[in-house]
Amino acid sequence: MNKIHVYFMPGLAASSAIFERIELSKEVFEMHLLEWEIPLPKESLTEYAKRIADKITHEMPVLVGVSFGGILVQEMAKHIKARKVIIISSVRSNSEFPRRLKIAKTTKAYKLIPMSLILNIENLAKFSFGEKINQRIKLYEKFLSVRDIGYLEWAVEKVVLWDREVIDESVVHIHGDLDDVFPIKYIANCTIVKGGTHIMILSKYKWLNENLPDIILS
Repeated sequence: MNKIHVYFMPGLAASSAIFERIELSKEVFEMHLLEWEIPLPKESLTEYAKRIADKITHEMPVLVGVSFGGILVQEMAKHIKARKVIIISSVRSNSEFPRRLKIAKTTKAYKLIPMSLILNIENLAKFSFGEKINQRIKLYEKFLSVRDIGYLEWAVEKVVLWDREVIDESVVHIHGDLDDVFPIKYIANCTIVKGGTHIMILSKYKWLNENLPDIILS
């Protein structure tokens, strides 16, 4: 039987190590881990998505993205034919952004964020994974791998200015009801994981391992 190839894209500034607890049957699936690359000067999100999509070597893959990676895989799907697009702890359009992100776009306040301070691991962990992480800083030293100021400035801007206004209903959305980065009250329609936070790729891996195969195959 031909295996289903599943490509995983991590969240903002994170490495593919965040998927180390995800296990899919090797008889049915083959997992491929993508990594963030430093964006080229003035590279658009569309151009960047095309560059990452070019690394996919199998036809009709499944694309799985976490947080900003969820936004990216939706953009990647414009350049390749995907069997399915699955996003975790992310959004399907800018209408699902929390108020603070919409205000940041209107006021351009995101340009005032001191990226040099965010490069501190504790600040970067809060920025990428949410506020409630004090006891897990050491853990995130392992998972937060991209500490380039240029990348962070680019990534923050691309999130805030993401221009997708209409939800693609074919995109499968998995979201935690305790997500503090993209609160569930702003999310239109998704599979809800009870007790899931913005880092449920780590904390709810058992739920994901049990349910991802059926979600992919359905």
